[in-house]
Amino acid sequence: MKRREFIGLVGGAAAWPFTASAQRAGGKIVTIGILAIEPWPPINTFRQALDDLGYVEGKNVRFEYRYAKGRNERFPELAKDLVGLNVDAILTWGTDAVLAAKQATATIPIVMGSVGDPLGIGIVTNLARPGGNVTGFSSRAAELEAKRLQLLKEVVPGLSRVATLFNPTNHYTPLALQSARKGAQVLDLSLALYEVYDITTLNVAFVQLTKNRPDGLFVPGDTFLVSQRGGIAQFAIENKLPSVYSLREHVEAGGLMAYTPNYDDLFRRAASYVDKILKGANPGELPIEQPTKFHLVINPNTARALSLTMPPRLLATADEVIE
Repeated sequence: MKRREFIGLVGGAAAWPFTASAQRAGGKIVTIGILAIEPWPPINTFRQALDDLGYVEGKNVRFEYRYAKGRNERFPELAKDLVGLNVDAILTWGTDAVLAAKQATATIPIVMGSVGDPLGIGIVTNLARPGGNVTGFSSRAAELEAKRLQLLKEVVPGLSRVATLFNPTNHYTPLALQSARKGAQVLDLSLALYEVYDITTLNVAFVQLTKNRPDGLFVPGDTFLVSQRGGIAQFAIENKLPSVYSLREHVEAGGLMAYTPNYDDLFRRAASYVDKILKGANPGELPIEQPTKFHLVINPNTARALSLTMPPRLLATADEVIE
């Protein structure tokens, strides 16, 4: 073997430590770990996309699910559990889950179905060539917070004071609030911030909101807050608070509206990344991509309960109306 070829092979092995695991995809059952706060509909899209690519559960692929069930502090132990099982790849979403997976392993490929801002949070240092073992998809969530406030003001033209529920333990939160503050300044809105990270602080926030009587409610993306979506939506309706969210699930639970990336599209693309990695691609060389499709979701029943008339333009451009 020529010296140049030998050096190239050694360099390739050093840059890509996952090949042996990836080769297990050939004719054997591969194991994909799922790490998240709770089951989420886009995971079904991910599984269907894998099935379309030839990965049939029980035949050549199986899934190991690890859900924190509303308790973010469990992510490190759940991630270590998946690493201990020597799974072939990990699909995860949400900032805290991704960070836990990254801390747990530097060798098992990690594909992010969705994370707010992987560059701003420090998960990677380069979107085009992330390096290491983490790749996947950014939801560009922080960039959209100002847009959500704009939509809320379209629905409530006299909007002035907006209550914001936020989880201070979420590493994504500072980026979301930074974007929201910039948007609020342009829209001449004041944001009143309420820390919420467990049931107790959520109830305290409800009491304070009842006393302070803001004009609207804004809820950035957070796994704990979405796990409490039913209670938040009900409180907003009972207190006549028009609300805007980052996730469709809030609107299904009775929230007024959400402006959100098309997560089904992101998870479908995540399946193609897992397929490439299992066939030997280096995750560090797969660019972290951003969403190209966004959805405006409106709940007209909630609008009626709040005695609101939704602007016809919004209703006409809504991607989904949940009755």
